[in-house]
Amino acid sequence: MPNIISDLVRPKIFAIDIDGTITDTKGGRVDLDALAALRYMEKLGHKVIFVTGRSSVEAYVLSVFGGTTRVAVGENGGAVMYGPSEHKLLGKKEDCIKAFEFLKTKIPQIEIKNVFPRLTEVVLERNFDIDLAKKIVAENNLPVDLSDSQYAFHINSKGINKARGLEEVMNMFSATKDDVVSIGDSETDIPLFKATGLSIAIGNASEDVKSQASMTVTGNAGDGVIEALEYVELKLSRE
Repeated sequence: MPNIISDLVRPKIFAIDIDGTITDTKGGRVDLDALAALRYMEKLGHKVIFVTGRSSVEAYVLSVFGGTTRVAVGENGGAVMYGPSEHKLLGKKEDCIKAFEFLKTKIPQIEIKNVFPRLTEVVLERNFDIDLAKKIVAENNLPVDLSDSQYAFHINSKGINKARGLEEVMNMFSATKDDVVSIGDSETDIPLFKATGLSIAIGNASEDVKSQASMTVTGNAGDGVIEALEYVELKLSRE
């Protein structure tokens, strides 16, 4: 990408989902071209923050080896990591565990997914009717929310989502909504879209997710991220 962003342009924060966005939708491999494009945005003075349903540790390690800003929002907003041993926990895992145990009595096939350890959430296999589970949660006033990242189902403390985690990052950098661009592909990215000045859904997102974004691009996964960044770079050059 040519360096066409003026020094007068206020730096942006790019809030980037991981699974299905900078990774392929099958093997979970990081698209290296997309990662290079994100690293280039860093060189231009912007910040790139991974905001993901994966653990904050995974996202933070990706930021270290990927050359992006060393701040990560994990667990769908439940945990923010800003140093090798520095976490801010926003969710309550004990509530999520109790909800899982209750749901297990109603939907026996529910099972925990084998993932990196979580500090604030419970991650489940996508092998049951999540709408039924959401109905049970609502009817019993459980203090949790369920969501589908396409990678897994997640139980988070009520009110915890990617927007809540991003809020911590925005406070850290004294940023406003208009300073943030979000890129994602799943249901869990919708709160993130609503919290940012510009939101971009990539090609492999569902129509429902696309309808919640400011705009969409046609490329899937990493190709979509590159397309989105090219659009933003051109837009900034005209401001």
